[in-house]
Amino acid sequence: MMRFVAPPRADVDAELWTRPPLADFAVDYPWLRGLDWPSLAQLNQQLAGRAHPQTGRALQFVAQTPQLLRDGLHYEQRSFQYGAISTRLENWHDLLNAAIWLRHTVLKAAVNARYVAELPLAPHLERSRAQMALTHFDEGGVIVLLRDAQLLVAWDAHDWPTLFFDQAEAWRQGQIEVIVFGHALLEHALRPSSLLVGKALALLLPAVAAADAGADRIAAVANIAEAISAGRVLNDPQELRPLPLSGIPGWHAASADRHFYRSAACFRPLRTGRIYPPPLVGAGAPIGEPVVVEDFL
Repeated sequence: MMRFVAPPRADVDAELWTRPPLADFAVDYPWLRGLDWPSLAQLNQQLAGRAHPQTGRALQFVAQTPQLLRDGLHYEQRSFQYGAISTRLENWHDLLNAAIWLRHTVLKAAVNARYVAELPLAPHLERSRAQMALTHFDEGGVIVLLRDAQLLVAWDAHDWPTLFFDQAEAWRQGQIEVIVFGHALLEHALRPSSLLVGKALALLLPAVAAADAGADRIAAVANIAEAISAGRVLNDPQELRPLPLSGIPGWHAASADRHFYRSAACFRPLRTGRIYPPPLVGAGAPIGEPVVVEDFL
């Protein structure tokens, strides 16, 4: 499989910054747009005063140079032990990773700490099952907030026309919504032809008034971070559900056509024997035992 190559900064279509999933990131971090790459000083200005919740060390973006890499540390170790988030300059993947660190510091720190805790348990030169799950979530993860449990029926069955087209109003009304966490997802979104598929953790919540939705999202992210830190989730990649983000109403130009959900490559049928664990409920109830079946990747 060919490695994804992001477009040059000058070639990114400006319209992409006006629609999901890049739009709200562009509002919060205007240095994502335009012709000039931000400096580390600019990034660190926004990160100033934040510490790693598990270690208390001040966080800082640092240039990933040959001199830095001579310490022999894994990226996650360096972030955990020293608060040093190694960042390649003028690189979309690392710049979008920085945006996620800024937006979801507690969640990134939880993933980071769990990964480091797994290092002594991993097979030689390989990732443990938990590290695989953590990596998949870090790169391609989304949190899906569900306020209507019936929507799980279509999702569990990979009934994409029902989940996205027939239930379009549920998406518009916030009965189901997505919080993007994976920076690789954002990088793929830089090419308009990309069909995005997130690796999802689902959280079942009670119905909430629109005015309370913002606080609800903040609490939900904190709940997921706590569940990761406590080892209740992301112990195996099989806990992650595929969610074709391009199917969300308004996220792709073809989303108004029901045929799109049967023809596009991202809408895969359910594999025989694939059963998903139940969602987290409320403030972090256990997600259930991982089902050892063929991975969706």
